[in-house]
Amino acid sequence: MKRKQTRTLRVGNVGIGGDNPVRVQSMCNTDTRDVMSTVAQINRLAEAGCEIVRLAVPDDKAAAALAAIREQSPVPLIADIHFDHRLALAALDAGLEGLRINPGNIGNESKVDAVVRAAKAAGAPIRIGVNGGSLEKDLLKQFGGPTPEAMVESGLRHVAMLEKRGFHDIKISLKTSSVLNTIAAYQLMSEKVDYPLHIGITEAGTLLRGAVKSAVGLGILLHQGIGDTLRVSLTHDPVAEIGVAYEILRALGLRERGPEIISCPTCGRTEIGLIELAEKVEEALRGVEEVFTVAVMGCVVNGPGEAREADIGIAGGRGLGIIFRKGEVVRKVKGDENLLPEFMKEIEAFLAERRNR
Repeated sequence: MKRKQTRTLRVGNVGIGGDNPVRVQSMCNTDTRDVMSTVAQINRLAEAGCEIVRLAVPDDKAAAALAAIREQSPVPLIADIHFDHRLALAALDAGLEGLRINPGNIGNESKVDAVVRAAKAAGAPIRIGVNGGSLEKDLLKQFGGPTPEAMVESGLRHVAMLEKRGFHDIKISLKTSSVLNTIAAYQLMSEKVDYPLHIGITEAGTLLRGAVKSAVGLGILLHQGIGDTLRVSLTHDPVAEIGVAYEILRALGLRERGPEIISCPTCGRTEIGLIELAEKVEEALRGVEEVFTVAVMGCVVNGPGEAREADIGIAGGRGLGIIFRKGEVVRKVKGDENLLPEFMKEIEAFLAERRNR
């Protein structure tokens, strides 16, 4: 797997493109006018590993709240603007590090000039975001619908407007709810430009469906070396998007964050509540950033051997659990109710040893 070398740009202190890692983004679903709730969600996203957060800026009241939000945010912020160039200018004045705006939708040439001048002065990149559901009417007619070719042409139109003004700190996204059309659109655009690409499957759905569609679509693109930033779009708490994003990157060997939890599928030999135990272990480790492998197995006979590569693991049987490291038994735990607390103690000891080395 070889990543395409794209141009390098910066969103605040976060490098994008070039040799930088694939960055994980999300978007707040709070009312931007509510500073307290928006900052709280940004902090939760940042704690989960989100590196850039996008905020909707639908009106002047939302724009007026941006400075206070920016002051308290631990990560760079991007303003999501539609149609009103004044809101883009206000976002840059408030110190936001980037814009998501399509220059062809914000008015006449003078308004585009004003936004580009302000973005240059602020050192803020612009993401052009093409959505298959809102393409220009002439392109829909020319291409017979929101085809990948139509999406790429729309993106290139907006790119040309910025390039005409000497602006090249550009990132591009081409999103639809169709996995296959999204893949095709990004493949075409990747052949035509060397700007960083922000990848995602829009309107992907609820937690399970959205995670599956995103994993398939983004996984294919990333394996082809396409994608510099990504968002997993879920109809769910945005914090869940971050976990899915990192699991996609981990599966492809691109990035790791936090423990990898492996667990066996249940079968007729399972004599403990394996599903509940695995879920509780995952939840208990959600805030841990260290990279290591944890196994939760349902068979004391085969579990340690099947998960011998795990740094630490537990295998449960009827009224008995075995805690092991790298396949070697550390100790036994009696009583199903003791499995989780004793295993977490062992994990804490394991992490303390690693941190002290």
